[in-house]
Amino acid sequence: MMRTAIYPGSFDPPTNGHCDIIRRSSLIFDHVIVAVAENATKKYDFTVDERIKMLKEISKDYENIEIDHFEGLLVKYAEQVGAVTIIRGLRALSDFEYELELALMNRHLNQNVDTIFMMTSEHYSFIRSSLVKEVARLGGDISDKVPPVVEKYLIKRYN
Repeated sequence: MMRTAIYPGSFDPPTNGHCDIIRRSSLIFDHVIVAVAENATKKYDFTVDERIKMLKEISKDYENIEIDHFEGLLVKYAEQVGAVTIIRGLRALSDFEYELELALMNRHLNQNVDTIFMMTSEHYSFIRSSLVKEVARLGGDISDKVPPVVEKYLIKRYN
């Protein structure tokens, strides 16, 4: 039986921390769906299509990675795609409380879908998409925080 996992997120934009989780997840699961969240109530700097294009470029060398998007309840999407696991990345202990609440609610909504928490590598632990965008807006060097394709999008967007 193929083990499918979902790595959901806004990925606005994807960072090297996200790439780290994608790479490591690809080693654990047979099939990983990197699912870009669409939430009409949130303000994103990049469209869903732009985020998908960036993620496709980032993950092009992984045969078992699929890029998709979803709207609504994550556990409903998991049911639709046959995923049994949700992957949530953690940068620091401060992320855990919020992520635990989400995991418990998802488990309440669907007991057939588990959540695993994956710590990002320590040298990516301080990287947040919002911080990367702020540094890019102010003209700072973000080349070691994001993949080259994302850096190009950020430079184009803010310069």
